[in-house]
Amino acid sequence: MYKTDRDKPQEKPNPELYFTNENLTVLVTDLFAAGMETTSITLRWGLLLMMKYPEIQKKVQREIEKVIGLSEPKVSHRKDMPYTDAVIHEIQRFGNIVPNNLPHATTQDVNFRGFFLPKGTHVMPLLTSVLYDKDHFIKAEEFYPEHFLDSRGNFVRKEAFMPFSAGKRSCAGENLAKMELFMFFTRLLQNFTIKAPLGATLDLTPAVGFTATPLAHEICAIPRV
Repeated sequence: MYKTDRDKPQEKPNPELYFTNENLTVLVTDLFAAGMETTSITLRWGLLLMMKYPEIQKKVQREIEKVIGLSEPKVSHRKDMPYTDAVIHEIQRFGNIVPNNLPHATTQDVNFRGFFLPKGTHVMPLLTSVLYDKDHFIKAEEFYPEHFLDSRGNFVRKEAFMPFSAGKRSCAGENLAKMELFMFFTRLLQNFTIKAPLGATLDLTPAVGFTATPLAHEICAIPRV
């Protein structure tokens, strides 16, 4: 009598090696908890920068009027809005909200630029080093949406644009965050003009912390007629 695989004793799944409902719950919780904070901080930078640079805000609003009009923004609109897309990317680059990234570790022995990193070495990738790299962004210290536009006004992707990190351990919520930022940002500027209160000083210095958040400030949201 021949035995099949079904006749063999079944091993219990190891929760450390296999995907479980508990792991799924933790992943989704991290996705929304971390995603809400980083997305909201990015939007705060966006509103502050629109107050600081009203001429850029007007260009975004003109593109919204041309492409979306009075309709509700959709993700599909993004491909037809290169300037708005460039502004959102520049907000993420300039805001640099997670400058030190999260800690990683080498999975094997690595030789990197003359240095030996044994397996298990903790590594802190500094995202600032690429987001503010002058070889890729000619005005790295300034807010300059043209970093992501070519001479014809078409959107250009940059290899050094890594606010979500890179590789296999990049942010799992990247696609969700991109969708949220576009939807929220365009909807806000579609309905409001963002201005600073009279006499206010707009400081672009980030607050000190694990995430680089804007300093506390007041905003005037003027409904657009």
